[in-house]
Amino acid sequence: MEVFEILKDLLKKSPKKRIVFPEGNDVRVLTAASRLQADGLVEPILLGEADKVEALAKKAKLDLSGIRIVDYLHAPEFASMVEKFHERMAGGKHFQSMEEAHDAMLDPNFYGTMLVYTGEADGMVSGAAHSTAATVRPALFILKTKPGMHRVSGSFIMERGEEKYIFADCAISIDPTSDQLAEFAEQSVTTAKAIGIEEPRVAFLSFSTHGSAKGAQVDKVAEAVKLFKSKNPDVIADGELQFDAAFVPEVAKIKAPDSAVAGKANIFIFPELQSGNIGYKIAQRLGGFTAVGPVLQGLAKPVNDLSRGCSVDDVYKIGILTAAQSAIED
Repeated sequence: MEVFEILKDLLKKSPKKRIVFPEGNDVRVLTAASRLQADGLVEPILLGEADKVEALAKKAKLDLSGIRIVDYLHAPEFASMVEKFHERMAGGKHFQSMEEAHDAMLDPNFYGTMLVYTGEADGMVSGAAHSTAATVRPALFILKTKPGMHRVSGSFIMERGEEKYIFADCAISIDPTSDQLAEFAEQSVTTAKAIGIEEPRVAFLSFSTHGSAKGAQVDKVAEAVKLFKSKNPDVIADGELQFDAAFVPEVAKIKAPDSAVAGKANIFIFPELQSGNIGYKIAQRLGGFTAVGPVLQGLAKPVNDLSRGCSVDDVYKIGILTAAQSAIED
């Protein structure tokens, strides 16, 4: 079954989730929100001036019936939201004055994230008109990470026919430590189970397989494997592994014959961002895989980022995914 059919089935069995879309002035977002509302799987919330949002929808011949539009800049609860945000930031290094808190709430991503924090929404999707940093930064300030987690990662769900894999981290951490790689693997196992990968098998990737090469980069990955296994003894994991040893059974028999992962991996943890980002794009462009993401992992509540070149279908699917993440966490 395709990933999104699995997620839709999950949502049909769960209470409807409210997902806020801060970019209510983008016709792609409005089109996806209209589709989500019509499907009855997600309850979209749009941020923006109601007149402008409705005019844009009318021009695009979209039906926004039943969708809540929050004109946050003129909302009666705006002042209260500023106060709540100021309280949330108390004792930190940023937004310590009421003026700074007020200015932050003018940003739709900050306001949308506060709706998630206060429980008025279950998740957020942004990025159609904003950078990844503009989407992730408010989430890190306001929602923070899940208990036991110290860093957020960005995975991609790679799908081709019946094949499904998780690649991480391909979006956030430039040069993660061993501890962080172990966390990213733990987060990726949760994502894998959500899309129907019932037996996660984690490969920690390197240019070395079981000591075939030496160096600090290899040591970092080997240490990450030890840390992950100590915390997750029930999850099958191995490393360090070269990609061919992790993926190709014939190569695995030669390079890592005693490995329970080699040749059968379905979660691939890249040693740093550069290789992860390059790797998923090669699989997408040369291998014909559909790349869904980045799926932000490790946050206390689900927030996901879109590419500024996203399609309506991308927005729709990330809305489904975000709602499913919330349903899984319940």
